[in-house]
Amino acid sequence: MTDQGPAIPTAVLADEVQMEALVGSAATVERFMFGGATVVMGPSGTVAITEVGDALDRSCVWNAEEVRLVGQAPAPVMDRLVGRRGRVGADETSLPIHLAVRVGTRLLYLGTGHLGHATTVLRPGCTDYVLTDCLLRLRTPLNRSTLDVVRPLHPAPGLPDLRWLRHVNDNRAVALEQFITGWYPDTGHAACPPSMPEPSRPLPEGLEHLYRLARQRPAVLGSQNHIVPEHELRTDHLGELLVFGVENQGGFSWGLLWTCSEPEPDPTVWFREFDTALIAENEPLSGFLIQFSLFEAAMGADYTALAGRLTTRQAEQLTARLHPVPLRPFWPSAPTRFYVAPGLVVYVSDEGTGDGIEVGAGAVHRSALQPLLSTDVEWSRFDG
Repeated sequence: MTDQGPAIPTAVLADEVQMEALVGSAATVERFMFGGATVVMGPSGTVAITEVGDALDRSCVWNAEEVRLVGQAPAPVMDRLVGRRGRVGADETSLPIHLAVRVGTRLLYLGTGHLGHATTVLRPGCTDYVLTDCLLRLRTPLNRSTLDVVRPLHPAPGLPDLRWLRHVNDNRAVALEQFITGWYPDTGHAACPPSMPEPSRPLPEGLEHLYRLARQRPAVLGSQNHIVPEHELRTDHLGELLVFGVENQGGFSWGLLWTCSEPEPDPTVWFREFDTALIAENEPLSGFLIQFSLFEAAMGADYTALAGRLTTRQAEQLTARLHPVPLRPFWPSAPTRFYVAPGLVVYVSDEGTGDGIEVGAGAVHRSALQPLLSTDVEWSRFDG
C-alpha cells in the first residue's frame, strides 16, 4: 500500500499546506479544477476541495454521505478516478481520496471517501472518454451540524401548492394537470410529435390528455417506469391489450382492453407481471394516471429520501403531518398509497410479506423534505 501523509481528524479545520501534505509535497502534487472543485493529486492520493453551497450544476456536498463533482474533468483527473477507458474502477488503486470544503479562508476536512458512481461520455468524433460527473461516498457520514455548515439549507423560493388535491375526486383531469404543471417546469416549447399513422380507434381522453401535457413536459412520461410514447403504442401479441405503460426492466406492464370499437370514457387499467394473468388496478385510468405521476415524480426527483423497512406504527407516524391522496392503493405487486405536502410526494408500499413497509419520498427542493426529519425513522438516504 502506498504510504499516506499525516492524518487529520475528521471535521477539523486545516490549511492548504496540511491538505497538500496528505498526498505529497509542493514539488510532487498537481492541481486541477473540476466543476468548481479543486482537485489536488499527488503520489500518495487525491484531495477534492469543494465550496460551501448547494447547487444541482456545481460540485458540492450533496448529503451526509455524498460529495458530487459536476463538470468536465481534466484528463488526468479522469485517469486517476476512473481510468483511461472511462470505466469505474478500471485503474483502481489503494490511493485514498480525501474530501474537504472551503469555509472562509480555511478547509474543513471531511475524511476519506470512495468512488460510488461516475458518468463518462465519448468526445464527439473521438475515441476518448470525458468524465462529466462523479459521486464520492464518504466513509464516515457527516453529522447534522457539520452538514449544515458545508451545505447550508435555505428555504425554497416557492413550492408547488396542493390545489390539485381538492380535485382528485371531482375532476381528475384538472387534478392531474395542476399537479404536473406545478411539479415540472415548462420546457418552453412544445415538442413536435413524430409523424405516425392514425390509430385504428381513438385513445381514451385521459391518455390523450397526458400526451398533450408531455409535449412541453416530457418528464411526465416517467423516469423509473414509463408511459409508452404515443407513436410507439402497440397492442399485445393477441391484439387485445393496448400496452401503454412499462416497467424499466420489462418485468411488468399496464394496458387497456382494445377490443371495443369506441374506448370507454374511463377504462379499467390492467396490470401484468411477466406472463401471469391480468390483474385490474384499483383505480380506473383517471386515478391511475394521477398515481403513476405521483410515483414517478417521487422516483425522479432531484432530492429524495428512502427509509429501510418500517413498521406500521413508524409509517403512520411519518405520514401523520402529510395529506393523504384519496385514492385506492396503486400497483397490485406492492399496494402503494401516497401522501403529499407542498413540493413533496411520499409513497408507502406494503408487499404483504411481513418484511416491513417501504417508504420513499421525492421533493422539488431540498427544504421540502424537512417535515420528514421530525420522526424516529432511520433513513438509508436523505437529501434534506
